[in-house]
Amino acid sequence: MPQPMIVTGRLPAPPRRPAAVRDPLAGRGAATGLVIFLTGLIALDNVARTPALSSPQKALPAPGVAATTLDLDGAALSTPVVRMAPAAVVSDMPAAPTTQPGPAAPPIAAAQASAAVPVTGPLAADAVTANPPLAQGSDLDVPPAAAPSTALDRQSSRQPAMDRTVAMGGLLPANRILAYYGHPHDPNMGILGEYEKDDLLAILRKEAATYAAADPSRPVIPAFEVIATVAQNWPTESGHYLLNTDMKTLTEYADFTEANGMLLFLDLQIGRNTVPAEIAKVLPLLERPHVHLALDPEFAIAEGQRPGTHIGELTAGQIAEAQAILSQLVQERNLPPKILIVHQFVENMILGKQDLQPYPGVQVVIESDGFGTPALKKQVYRVLITNDEYEYSGIKHFYRQDNPVMSAADTIALDPAPHLVIYQ
Repeated sequence: MPQPMIVTGRLPAPPRRPAAVRDPLAGRGAATGLVIFLTGLIALDNVARTPALSSPQKALPAPGVAATTLDLDGAALSTPVVRMAPAAVVSDMPAAPTTQPGPAAPPIAAAQASAAVPVTGPLAADAVTANPPLAQGSDLDVPPAAAPSTALDRQSSRQPAMDRTVAMGGLLPANRILAYYGHPHDPNMGILGEYEKDDLLAILRKEAATYAAADPSRPVIPAFEVIATVAQNWPTESGHYLLNTDMKTLTEYADFTEANGMLLFLDLQIGRNTVPAEIAKVLPLLERPHVHLALDPEFAIAEGQRPGTHIGELTAGQIAEAQAILSQLVQERNLPPKILIVHQFVENMILGKQDLQPYPGVQVVIESDGFGTPALKKQVYRVLITNDEYEYSGIKHFYRQDNPVMSAADTIALDPAPHLVIYQ
């Protein structure tokens, strides 16, 4: 198998196609060849093997269909195939050593120590903020999780949602967030990498108008979700199977979204690292009120596993580590509540989901991911969200892979109506 090319310096972003070339709202994507798996597995695009693989793509499970899958060369496999980001995603962030998470969610200081990224280092220098530096060695006690509430925000037969009162003053549920997802330096990883920022914002606002028309009761807030740490199918220098997006790029997107009244979500793919260590890489940017966090369990792998041959997972305890760090950040910095997105397209990507608890100042969105037909997406949404709801809900659509892409009206009609809609 050819080895991926290792890039040792930052490469310029590839040329973006002008907005006039492809308007995703006018040409909703065509179906690609899907590989069908049993429930609990996924189907993924079949792509040619190259030195640097391209973007992560996942299709939804088709319940009751016999599992058949092809690897990148067409040989039979028992595990799914996934596209990865190219090795050209270069980091100027310090590599974080692998650490074992403790039984309790660590505070910010512990996350900084585990990642060996001091808040006064190069990350903090790149993050423009009026807030003072985080206290070194802070021993602030993270408030315990509140007991889940039995109250629902609408009448239905689904399980009780997580208590939403702990994040009063947050953006949800009064607003709906509409986000464009991807990597700025790779057009294959989502629409965010296909356009310059201004052109992309114009397309996003056009899409947002369809949601405002479909549901006038909720203002629509535009957002970008940028992949900050990108899973690889090779160990990388750190051994974590990750490459870090350069801080200059992340800061540019933080500045742009702030200037345009948008939100920015930083997506972490974890690899073999720990959740606190990965959060520490972007912690200075999270000090900005409009910057939020997303976790992708698909790429959180254990020893002996590799992205692209195994669907990863996060436990409720690991998600709680992220909640605790964000909760403490909100309290220490007097910030508005943070939003934490957790992507999910099969049930076992979140282990112990029923044990998730709310944290003060943090709003958790479980997002139903994956591409497929509208009927299949609705079925998976029902399993992952309607019957298993925790706090806030979201769904992702794929302009190129969904066939056809669900309309805003059909998306709003889901039960519960998603608080977050992402397009890749």
